[in-house]
Amino acid sequence: MKDLVLEAVDDAKGQNPRVLDVRGLTDITDFMVVVTGTSDRHIKSVAERVADALRERGCRPLGTEGEDSRDWVLIDFGDVVVHVMTVATRAFYDLERLWGVDLRAHMEARRERGGD
Repeated sequence: MKDLVLEAVDDAKGQNPRVLDVRGLTDITDFMVVVTGTSDRHIKSVAERVADALRERGCRPLGTEGEDSRDWVLIDFGDVVVHVMTVATRAFYDLERLWGVDLRAHMEARRERGGD
């Protein structure tokens, strides 16, 4: 599924896509795909292309948030959650850091202390 998402992002000219493997960090999803759109119109276009491409393969989103937003659209496919954001929003929330290095380090430290 994440490969289909990445193909659709590429088709829609989404910028700087990044796949975050969050298995073992959360039960919410296995992968997050974070991608940048250049404008509110481009964000909407990328999100629509992803949803349409997966729908064509029989995958319907469990939910979509921010369709009317100018800076962030989230599409939840269960195993894959897609975040399409402006440069500024992506930098502000920094999901790559939040769900990457910082959370992994926290989880490892917690396991070492016997908390998990």
